[in-house]
Amino acid sequence: RTRYLVELALMVTIIFVMAFTPLGYFRTLGLSITFLTVPVAVGAMILGPLGGAICGLAFGLTSFYMALTGESAFSSMLLSISPIGTVVTCILPRVLEGWLSGLLFKVMYKGGVSRKFSYFAASLACPLLNTLLFMSSLCIFFYNTEYIQGMVSTMGVSNPFLFVIAFVG
Repeated sequence: RTRYLVELALMVTIIFVMAFTPLGYFRTLGLSITFLTVPVAVGAMILGPLGGAICGLAFGLTSFYMALTGESAFSSMLLSISPIGTVVTCILPRVLEGWLSGLLFKVMYKGGVSRKFSYFAASLACPLLNTLLFMSSLCIFFYNTEYIQGMVSTMGVSNPFLFVIAFVG
C-alpha cells in the first residue's frame, strides 16, 4: 500500500513537472502536442486502472489550469465560451484515457497476451484515446460555436468528422 502511494505520487509529480516546463508540450499554431500521455500510460500500466485514472486526472487538472491562466490561448478561448464545457473537455477525457489504458493493459496482461504486446498496446492506446476523447468532447461542447465554426470554414470542411481529421492532422 505504501509503495503504491509512493509510485503514484512520483507519477503525478512527473506529470506536474512536465506540464509546467517545456518538456510536456510542443506548441503549434493550433493545439499543443502533449507528451503528458507518456507518464499517464506508464502510471496506468504500473499502477492499474485506478492509478491511470489518477494520473489522467493530474494531466487534466494541469490542462485546465493552463486554460485558467491563459497559458493555452485555445483553452482560454474555450473557457470564455463555456466554463463547464471546458472543465469537462480538459479533465474527463484525460481521466478516461488513463483508466482505459490501465484496464486494457490489465485485461491483456492477465489474459495471456504476451508481456511485450500488452505494454505496446497500452502505450499506443493512451495517446490515441487522448486524441479521440479530447476531440470528441471538443465537438460535443464547442462544434456549433462561432469560434470552432470559424476554424471549420477556414479549413474548408463540412462536418465534425472532417474537422477532427483536419485539425489533428
